[in-house]
Amino acid sequence: MSSLQSNVLENHTPTGREEAWRFTPLKRLGGMHDGSATAVERNSLAVKGSLPTGVTFSHQEIEAVTETDDVIVNRIRAFTSKGAVLSIAASAEISEPIMLNRSSFGTDSAEFSRVLIKAGNHSKSVVVIENSGDTHLAEDVEIVVEPGAHLTLIALQEWDSKTIHAARHHAIVDRDATFKSIVVTVGGDVVRLLPTVDFIAPGASCDLSGVYFATAGQFFEHRMFVDHKVPNAKSRVNYKGALAGDKAHTVWIGDVFIRAAAEGTDTYELNRNLLLSDGARADSVPNLEIETGEIVGAGHASTTGRFDDEQLFYLMSRGITMDDARRLVVRGFFNEIVSEIGIESIQERIMTRIDGELERAGR
Repeated sequence: MSSLQSNVLENHTPTGREEAWRFTPLKRLGGMHDGSATAVERNSLAVKGSLPTGVTFSHQEIEAVTETDDVIVNRIRAFTSKGAVLSIAASAEISEPIMLNRSSFGTDSAEFSRVLIKAGNHSKSVVVIENSGDTHLAEDVEIVVEPGAHLTLIALQEWDSKTIHAARHHAIVDRDATFKSIVVTVGGDVVRLLPTVDFIAPGASCDLSGVYFATAGQFFEHRMFVDHKVPNAKSRVNYKGALAGDKAHTVWIGDVFIRAAAEGTDTYELNRNLLLSDGARADSVPNLEIETGEIVGAGHASTTGRFDDEQLFYLMSRGITMDDARRLVVRGFFNEIVSEIGIESIQERIMTRIDGELERAGR
């Protein structure tokens, strides 16, 4: 364990007063944050189907490629030095998605998991991680996108109702490389995800997008951080959420830091939330810190509102029932991002899950 990890674990167990934890219901995290969870090393992440040529997957020793002050990540690293490593060879162009699947193991203990994804120079690939069932999962995912590589990571949280999932997805994006992240959260009791990006050379770009649907009692938090510390990098963030049911609660935090050396930065972040019933709460906090005026552009926007009554009236005036009209509006709201997944079977599965959540919330 590094001295940074030791200090974090000893001195910075969250109390809920810290900015990074002020929205999170700590009592519902299953002890992942304070060391009281029964941690196990399961290596539950596995390949689904077969691996294409140029791709390898193994469980092995992992050396962290980044440091962090996140308490849960440091507890994971203190607990285990092993994890799953997925490597895409340099110059490999993988035409089919690389499918990974995580099985559920119940909620009697918490899996502390480490994952490293490496996209070699000038490679091009799509990686899909499917999560389902009921489990407690603390996860440290590190992504290395080497010069000229193009990597799309699709993370699907299709959990059942008892799952607690806390994860950091941290991408290091090198010169002229492109990283695209699509996060879908449509299940679980408490899900807290931290998609973060660190640009380390000019010409790098990232696109972070996601959708989430929370129903009664569910808590979903998505907290972005994009670190523009090199010149001529580009970032886009676009997340959409819908909420239905009493005490459904979502949190979206978008932090973009443009350092003094990051001239030529081009960034924009957007979050939209759709409230479908009374008793639901959406917190949305876009933050933009700029240390140089020599940029292409920087902006952010956040909206939270209810159904557009005119849209519903238009649909119902053409013989569509209220329930079907609501479903069509929600599908249209999410379609912009879900369609970017680019895998028809997954897109339809996600939309069907959202339809089911909406139907249950309306009962």
